Amino acid sequence: MDNHLAMQNQQSRGIIEKVSDRIEAMKDEEGLALPANYSAQNALQAAALKLQSVKGRDGRPALTSCTQASVATALLDMVIQGLSPAKNQCYFIVYGNELQMQRSYFGTIAALKRLDSVEDIDAQVIHQGDEFEIGADETGHIIVTKFKPSFANLDKPIKGAFAFIKLTNGRTAYTVMTKAQIDVSWSQSRNRQNKVQDKFSDEMAKRTVINSAAKMFINTSDDSDLLTGMVNPLVAHLMRRRNAHTS
Repeated sequence: MDNHLAMQNQQSRGIIEKVSDRIEAMKDEEGLALPANYSAQNALQAAALKLQSVKGRDGRPALTSCTQASVATALLDMVIQGLSPAKNQCYFIVYGNELQMQRSYFGTIAALKRLDSVEDIDAQVIHQGDEFEIGADETGHIIVTKFKPSFANLDKPIKGAFAFIKLTNGRTAYTVMTKAQIDVSWSQSRNRQNKVQDKFSDEMAKRTVINSAAKMFINTSDDSDLLTGMVNPLVAHLMRRRNAHTS
């Protein structure tokens, strides 16, 4: 067991060094700018500790069963998005011999809050027995008119979830999803293989409705280009590189 841990530690150190070098190169050569008050090195060290406990469906450790390229890409994606596993803003999942990083709803909230136009954002889960009502504002946008959760209902089945994005202009944008809609979203995700939704149903329901709210905000916000870069900056960065090479 000690040999396996030593091997994992050695591999993680090597990958972290490569990712750190890549980040510095992207800063110097491609103008990559990380979020203010974000320490890439602290995030990478926290990720290295997290990865030691990440395993695939076969029980094999991620650091020995996943390709080094996929581990490096997952860590690079994490850093570019300015996420910290120590703050539960992201987590790592094994798919076959590949590692992927995914934002938690905490991570999506952190990305959205970096926009000047966003004052606050949050999500809540509606359990059976909770009092919940929706309506519409004068322009027809759905709004939540009543939400009264109960401590006695926290262990009851999920009935739905909603997210809100409070803007600095005074408007609050709501996104509401029923449990059936959440199930459809989960069925389209490979996460289902790892039973992540079953084990962390409340957090995953929040993540699903937050991501839905973020997509809606991307389609309606004047900051859509900026937000797209924040929500999936690695893709945006690679697209800019490809366009630069082909122009």
